Amino acid sequence: MNNSINILVAEDDSDISRLLCSIIRKSGYVPQPAFSGTEALLYLEQRQWSMVLLDLMLPGMTGEELLSWIRVRGGMPVIIISAKGEQQTKVSALRGGADDFITKPFDIEEVSARIDSHLRRYAQIAPSVVPGVLQHKGLVLDHDSKTVMAEGTEVALTVREYEIVALLLSAPKKVFTKANLYESVWDEPYYGDDNTVNVHMSNLRSKLAKAAPGSEFIETVWGMGYRLKP
Repeated sequence: MNNSINILVAEDDSDISRLLCSIIRKSGYVPQPAFSGTEALLYLEQRQWSMVLLDLMLPGMTGEELLSWIRVRGGMPVIIISAKGEQQTKVSALRGGADDFITKPFDIEEVSARIDSHLRRYAQIAPSVVPGVLQHKGLVLDHDSKTVMAEGTEVALTVREYEIVALLLSAPKKVFTKANLYESVWDEPYYGDDNTVNVHMSNLRSKLAKAAPGSEFIETVWGMGYRLKP
C-alpha cells in the first residue's frame, strides 16, 4: 500500500456520500464510497484502511454489524456519522468500539477537524509515552506492533482504548482523574459532565476481563479517578 491516507465512506445517501468524499479530498486524503453494508464489507476485506466513516442505517449489513466486524479485527479509527442521535444510540456505538459519533446534519468544518484529529492520534498513538514495550503485571503494550496483551491473550482495542492503556502504563502508580484522561486522550478541554470517559473505561475493562478472566488490571479510586491495580 502506498503512503496515501485512504478513508472508507460507508453511506447509502448519495448526496451525503459525495459531501463526505469532498471533505476528505479537500483535506488531502483519498475517499472510497460504499453505498451499502455489504459493499463496505467487500472493501474492508480487500485492504487496510486508515479510517472508516460509518452510517448506522445501511442496507445489506447494518453499521452496527460492520462495527463489530471491524473491532474483532482491530485497529483503524471508526467515526459514526448518523441521523440516529439518541443518547442510547451514541452510548451503544461507543461501547461497540466507535471512536467518535457525529450526528446528522453535521458541520463540514467539524467533520474535517475530527477526521484530522483521529488520524493524527492514530498515527502517533501515545507519542509522549516511553517507546517500546510497557508492562505492568500481566498487562503488556507493544508500541511497535500497536498491540495489547492481557495475561498472554491479545485484546482488540479501539484507538482511544489503546491510548488509555498506554497512559495508565506510563505511570502505573499514578491516579488519573477523568480530566487527566479526557484531556490527554481526547485532546480537548474537560468540562466535568461528559460520560465519555466512563463509557470507554467500562468497555476497556470488559474487554480485558474477557481476555483474562479472574484478573483485574484497572481499579477505580473513588472520588479521584483510575489507576492500574497494584
